Amino acid sequence: MIKIYFPHKLYNSKFRGQLFPLLKPFLKGEGFSDKERLAIYHVSDKDFSLTNSLQSADIIILPMSWNYYKQHNQIQNTIDFVNETKRLNKKVYSFTSGDFGVKIPDLANLIVFRQSGKRSKLPANHIGIPSFISDPLKDIYQTQELSFNTYTTQPVIGFCGHTNSSKLKRIKENSKNVLHNTKSFFNLHDHAPTTLQSTTYFRSKVLTKIKASKRLEDRFIERKKYRAGATSPEERQKTTLEFYDNIKNTDYTVCVRGAGNFSVRFYETLAMGRIPVFINTDCLLPLEDTIDWKKHVVWVEENEIKDIEKIVLHFHNSHTFEELKKIQQSNRKLWEEQLTLGGFFKTYVKKNT
Repeated sequence: MIKIYFPHKLYNSKFRGQLFPLLKPFLKGEGFSDKERLAIYHVSDKDFSLTNSLQSADIIILPMSWNYYKQHNQIQNTIDFVNETKRLNKKVYSFTSGDFGVKIPDLANLIVFRQSGKRSKLPANHIGIPSFISDPLKDIYQTQELSFNTYTTQPVIGFCGHTNSSKLKRIKENSKNVLHNTKSFFNLHDHAPTTLQSTTYFRSKVLTKIKASKRLEDRFIERKKYRAGATSPEERQKTTLEFYDNIKNTDYTVCVRGAGNFSVRFYETLAMGRIPVFINTDCLLPLEDTIDWKKHVVWVEENEIKDIEKIVLHFHNSHTFEELKKIQQSNRKLWEEQLTLGGFFKTYVKKNT
């Protein structure tokens, strides 16, 4: 069992949305059972436990995000605590949330978990973390069993999401990014800078390349608004089902970054036991030294989009139907064992303590 210590003076229960992910399963209301913990978070109190002893802890965690500490003027207190732990020769786990992350102090014994950011521009102590999602097979389809589509020699590729090919929209998004980066440069806000790119336009560009191919079958649902502008519970339920049906009824799903340089759809596709067509925009993926990602996805570098037809066809034609089914099964297993909240932290901590 791994013992976790966190400083209570740096914890605020009123901001659960900014709580370090691994603490969420263990800082719950009275009566929350370990069975529920396993079902929701894929982690047990037999895997991790909380301790009040800093010295006996296996891992030390800053309980709130760096976003929270920035917003509540607690950066110096946080730095002081991290520096205090140096004498123990232990790393301190922390995280930054949101699409962009925030600027983080350079501290020798600090680990920063994050979804977003440019991999090549981040320090070595910044580690990729999955988007933690609920189980779509269980929640949407009330099953734990994978289904398989009929094999076709022509790859069937899905996508359901927000795109926009309008040049005016592109200019507006780029202008917004310029303003964001200007404020970041002059320290007018705490967010890290972002790429000068209209992501809805970029998605449209990728899909257009696929739609132009006569050798690929596309099944795209392109929304002009996020979740088709759904506001009511009934509309959200309808668009959620359409989203997952699109993944379920195709073998491949295009996974491209959003406002932040990561894709939640990437993890949703793996959880559904399907194969992402992953557009790599210098992304920071989780467990890069453990997972051979190119065995699980169709990998397309950003500068290879013009060749996406050739890349998808090469992947598809290099595998028999049975081999493709095995990849889909292994993708589902990968999500269950290493990309759920419990699976990820058990894998990472085991390898790094």
